[in-house]
Amino acid sequence: MYDNELEPITKVLLVGLDNQSQQFEYQMTELANLAQANRLEVVATLTQKLDRPNSATYFGKGKVDELKDAVEYHGVEMVVANDELSPSQIRNLEERTGSKIMDRTALILDIFASRAKTRLAKLQVQIAQLQYQLPRLRTSMNLRLDQQTGGGGGSFTSRGAGETKLELNRRHIQHQISLLRAEITEIEADDQTRRAQRDKQNIKNVALVGYTNAGKSTIMNGLVKRFGENQEKTVFQADMLFATLETSVRKLNLPDNQSFLLSDTVGFVSNLPHGLVAAFRATLAEAAQADLLVQVVDYADEHFRDMMETTAKTLKEIGVGDIPMLTIYNKADLREDTRYPDRDGDTLILSAHEDTSLDALVTAVRQHIFADFIDTALLIPFDKGALVSELNEQATVRGIEYLEEGTLMHVTLTPVQVARFEGYQVD
Repeated sequence: MYDNELEPITKVLLVGLDNQSQQFEYQMTELANLAQANRLEVVATLTQKLDRPNSATYFGKGKVDELKDAVEYHGVEMVVANDELSPSQIRNLEERTGSKIMDRTALILDIFASRAKTRLAKLQVQIAQLQYQLPRLRTSMNLRLDQQTGGGGGSFTSRGAGETKLELNRRHIQHQISLLRAEITEIEADDQTRRAQRDKQNIKNVALVGYTNAGKSTIMNGLVKRFGENQEKTVFQADMLFATLETSVRKLNLPDNQSFLLSDTVGFVSNLPHGLVAAFRATLAEAAQADLLVQVVDYADEHFRDMMETTAKTLKEIGVGDIPMLTIYNKADLREDTRYPDRDGDTLILSAHEDTSLDALVTAVRQHIFADFIDTALLIPFDKGALVSELNEQATVRGIEYLEEGTLMHVTLTPVQVARFEGYQVD
């Protein structure tokens, strides 16, 4: 179940407020999955029906007492809340229960920090962590540090020094955030240059999007192994939340010489911390500039409709709209009495582990991204043999005839290629 059985697993108790939301059960299930992804062992769950959190202790007084008893009974080391808590709520709950308190935002940030591999992902996580830390700086903590450095004087002097130290820490964090954002800007500029070069080649970009652990990386690896320019360049995949935090881009070359770029993006989750939504906007730039989005849905999960809602909401938050989309209901092999592959317009039911499903997906993708390609006939003079070779290598050649005037080629061309070969077109 875990990569390293010797690694210690922290026992935790999950808590959440049921405000009569239809998604509450789904969010608590998701919280348990997030905890497991962060190597936490869930031993119990405690919930309370409440319209809004108690401003001081999250739960009501009686439920806090019940929580304290549950912590002692189960011997847990940590309580994980389904919402983002205020600093005072965390502090009060820790004092009342004698247990460490972690909120949903901190849990997700921990997972992202442990999974980030590229420099860009690490920078984005660091910014989100600093933004989370900023309002949680404690005056009392910094006052104590001032006193330890030998600052003298009465209570007024100590209080002023503490407030000054707190402000210095705030400015230090804000300065760190500015430096990190500057470095991200440099990386983004390089990425934009690479995308501009791809745009000149008029190569189409398809982006896989969707809920975390829906099977995006599995689909990408299946297509890379069959059509990849470098079939060894698969991406990491695992049956866990947030296995992929970086955007991976691979070029796929189809048998008829048509090609496109496929991007595997970071998965979504409900109530994603606002800091991460903003920080990962750059990571999702491939999706924002894609010619086609392929939303991958875990069809075997009973909450798949909620997951689709989360995906739609997240795409809207990051400013991705008006891009054509295919909806792929993946993991159909895990459902009983489900026929696959099965297509209805822009909806496709499939299993990413099956070749016929991947073929059906490629067919659907082709019909979208190559819709503006043009079938035409070109008459290439015999002394222009290099053009014939170029077309054989870069275009879809549907037929060749050798005439007295030259080589007649029936081809499918991109709009850019049509312009390049305009002088050779024949009726």
